[in-house]
Amino acid sequence: MGSQIYSSTPQFSCQFPKIKSRQISSYSSVQLKPRISIISCQQQPQSTGVVTETPVPRTAIYNVDFKTFEDCKLGISRYPDFVYNAQGGTGTGTGKRIESSDEISIDFDLEKLYIPPLTSATAKFLGLPLPPFLKIDVEPELLRGYVNQETGKVNLEFKAKFWFSVGSIYRAPPLLVDTLLTSDESKGGMRGGKGERLNEEGRCKLVGVATVEPIDDLFMNTFLGLPTECLAKMNSTISLSST
Repeated sequence: MGSQIYSSTPQFSCQFPKIKSRQISSYSSVQLKPRISIISCQQQPQSTGVVTETPVPRTAIYNVDFKTFEDCKLGISRYPDFVYNAQGGTGTGTGKRIESSDEISIDFDLEKLYIPPLTSATAKFLGLPLPPFLKIDVEPELLRGYVNQETGKVNLEFKAKFWFSVGSIYRAPPLLVDTLLTSDESKGGMRGGKGERLNEEGRCKLVGVATVEPIDDLFMNTFLGLPTECLAKMNSTISLSST
């Protein structure tokens, strides 16, 4: 008889579950950089992401100096212009910045405003000096307006009395002149001129046309043909300094 041999050691069948490998997404590291705002020429980090700027204070009050020079002209009616050397003319005043603007309003002190007279030493007519006995005094009554620091434009309201005299023999009533001296163009019906705006040195040329009304003097009214126009061309400097 055949015999069967059984093993005393039992056999086990084990099946382990398959473990799927986890896929790990790799992210590139992000480096955060602080935002920088420029405030008064210094770098400061901003954590809130809001950029603020501190405005630089602008001077509000100025001292103003005014000077006149040679190469000026004065003309009236249809006569040729007087060539006028106004060297030595001076004036001082105050200026105030107009809010939210590049313009500065200026007002000159009449007690400190001087414009030289037209005499044989300061004026020529048709290439010849004025006669020694003839004199024209200039008495300012108002000089004020504004200067634009950005564009160099100047507009000054000018009022003055012009006194004609011949020695101690004759002195006419004053001619009243009321005009706008401008660095741009001034044009009337028979007279006109063009100025020049302020440059970096503060120099400018101001022009103004005005109507001169008749005065209580028959000779002057007839001689000048009043009413008529007059023209002023002033070579000058305007300097501003903070107080």
